Amino acid sequence: MTGYGEASRELHNKRFKIEIKSLNGKMSDIRFKSNTSLKDKEIELRRMIHENAVRGKFDVNLNIESTEAENDDSLNIKLMESYSSRLKEFADSQGLEYGDMLQSIIRLPNIIQLNDEGLNTEEWSVVKSMTNEALEGLMTFRKNEGVSLENDVLNRVSNIMSLLKSIEPHESSRIINLKERINRNLELYLGKDKVDENRYEQEVMYYLEKLDINEEKVRLEQHCKHFTEAVQKEKIEKGKKLSFISQEIGREINTLGAKAQHSEIQQIVVNMKDQLEKIKEQVLNIL
Repeated sequence: MTGYGEASRELHNKRFKIEIKSLNGKMSDIRFKSNTSLKDKEIELRRMIHENAVRGKFDVNLNIESTEAENDDSLNIKLMESYSSRLKEFADSQGLEYGDMLQSIIRLPNIIQLNDEGLNTEEWSVVKSMTNEALEGLMTFRKNEGVSLENDVLNRVSNIMSLLKSIEPHESSRIINLKERINRNLELYLGKDKVDENRYEQEVMYYLEKLDINEEKVRLEQHCKHFTEAVQKEKIEKGKKLSFISQEIGREINTLGAKAQHSEIQQIVVNMKDQLEKIKEQVLNIL
């Protein structure tokens, strides 16, 4: 599921900020970007994110910058000169006044440099606290999206159930049409006087039993109810289970379509498939 969370803190002369963005993903894929060393901390951060957010593609951006220059080496003078030169060129080309560019330049990326010495105990505590706060924001974002997803898939399952019930009025005419077609073919290719009536009735009954759709209807209804129950359960990770159930729903719908041999029922099956495809698309967004 998509989500976003951020948090920031200040400690002594440093400003900390973390952003966590998530996209849909079958596995847990976490990518870190930071301007400081996390060699001994990255595994712990990955564990925190995985335990809270379960799975998805995560972009984690941790930025630590100084709020004041500690010494002469903390200012990237060459980069400041480069920014200044480019800003002046742009101002000249646009006919703009230079003004006081220093305040603007000092806020540009990488102007104030930090010694990349990793995180001390106090800083690490701040980063963990920030990470938990950002994860809470991300999960709240996901839950809000989840409410919309839940309403959508439940509505579509309900539509499939309604379409299933709409098959019933066509079933009697379906059987009549099948029998009439068999009789027409029999008279056309063999002639009824050449057929044993008892054997003929047995074969017709066998054929109609092979095309009976009651079992598929019962199983489809059960799968839809199972899907609804799975969605409504208080469980964080349910996307894979819903995917499996939706496959079973699709199997029964396809069998209904193959057996129907009735134009109105075929149209109902097409509408069911349309609803199911939209359910499958949404299930990909569910954890």
